[in-house]
Amino acid sequence: MAEYILEMKHITKEFPGVKALDNVNLQVKPGEIHALVGENGAGKSTLMNVLSGTYPFGTYTGDIVYNGEECQFKTLHDSEEKGIVIIHQELALIPELSIGENMFLGNERKGHFGIDWDKTYHEAGEHMRQVGLKEEATTLIKDIGTGKQQLVEIAKALSKNVKLLILDEPTSSLNEEDSKMLLDLLLDFKKKGMTSIIISHKLNEISYVADKITVLRDGATIETIDNEQHNIDEARIIRGMVGRELSDRYPAREHNISDKIGMEVSGWTVYHPIYSEKKVVDNVSFNVRRGEIVGFSGLQGAGRTELAMSIFGRSYGANISGELKIDGEKKELKNVRTAIESGLAYVTEDRKGNGLILEESIARNTTMARLEKVCSKGIINVDKENAVAEEYKEKLRTKTPSVQQEVGNLSGGNQQKVLLAKWMFADPEVLILDEPTRGIDVGAKYEIYCIMNDLVAQGKSVIMISSEMPELLGMCDRIYVMNEGRMVAEMPASEATQEKIMSAILQSDKK
Repeated sequence: MAEYILEMKHITKEFPGVKALDNVNLQVKPGEIHALVGENGAGKSTLMNVLSGTYPFGTYTGDIVYNGEECQFKTLHDSEEKGIVIIHQELALIPELSIGENMFLGNERKGHFGIDWDKTYHEAGEHMRQVGLKEEATTLIKDIGTGKQQLVEIAKALSKNVKLLILDEPTSSLNEEDSKMLLDLLLDFKKKGMTSIIISHKLNEISYVADKITVLRDGATIETIDNEQHNIDEARIIRGMVGRELSDRYPAREHNISDKIGMEVSGWTVYHPIYSEKKVVDNVSFNVRRGEIVGFSGLQGAGRTELAMSIFGRSYGANISGELKIDGEKKELKNVRTAIESGLAYVTEDRKGNGLILEESIARNTTMARLEKVCSKGIINVDKENAVAEEYKEKLRTKTPSVQQEVGNLSGGNQQKVLLAKWMFADPEVLILDEPTRGIDVGAKYEIYCIMNDLVAQGKSVIMISSEMPELLGMCDRIYVMNEGRMVAEMPASEATQEKIMSAILQSDKK
């Protein structure tokens, strides 16, 4: 057997105006879990897209040697035939189809008269059991949570006789419990001889599962670290990723919180837009002062996003009731436009689906929330729009050769910066950030934290929804805890701990 199951040698990949990969080398041994880490835009996903054939042979230079054989993958199907399967960060599942249908889409189990549905659902059930998924194979994808959808993707990979499994940010949208379950599944696969490559920004997860860690920066290989005893030196990895020491994950700030309440919500109740009897937000009350960062914690499905979206111009929900005040003045925010005009902004957790127009330029995305600010007599002043975009590009350190670049061509972290620029340009008094650092690296996270500090230093009010408790504890002045649509606790961040937050959730379950 060859020493390495995979060798990628001198891989170079260019896009217009950007060298995404510059002479990158990667070696992976059979049966190991190999982690790829680096800042957004470092080239991690690009390298895996080269390996999988998403970027076909001929569009890059360099060699791929798999199981001792030089490979030239021209399609995803070519790599899958060899047992290489990639699971992207954005799951490729069709919500309206069943688990079984999704699992064999394009790889249907055929009988004498078309698709053999008995065989389809029987085999799907077998692969679901391998990943610990206890749903029926006939269950629709839209009726299961994100964690289970991730398991469906892995079961789908198993149905293709996977030998090398590639996972791109597999836990970015999962809670801690689901993340731990998925990582344990990878360790179980390792015992059975499967090789995995995992891309992740969560260094604690990397430490838990990875045997080797390859660090990329600016499209080049920095080093490969042997994770002996799974006890990595996080400072060393961060230094490799960002090219400098990052002594504190959370930037210091002076806490100049005003007595003036920026936004107050009282008795807020929201029903599900389709299942009209289901209450998703139940009599919630909270406030945020000017100059204050307030955090919202809770497990997946607690109702935090639904609360935020319903407040932001009734973007979600039905039969919404309750009172909302901005700077002490009662507001009826009946749509997104009135919400923006009243000084409210919402940075969605779904930047690709709801936050940005991927086919449009950085410049257009930056100004679209307040186009009137760059218009004259109803006509967009393109020079003014470009100047605004350039200003925010410099301010947020967005990596791009031009503000005319399509947003869809940017890395996740740089897309997040464009989304932030869009709402900073709108100049809100109250900014709601929903999972603002999901799927981005420690360097980009730090920059976003600095932006949050700058906003509250100007007297703005910031609400931060996050599934990462250390982030809430490190950045917030107060923390509210939600569970099953209700507000179950409020505590100063100085007194909060992960244990206290989880205890508040568990205690509320008993009531």
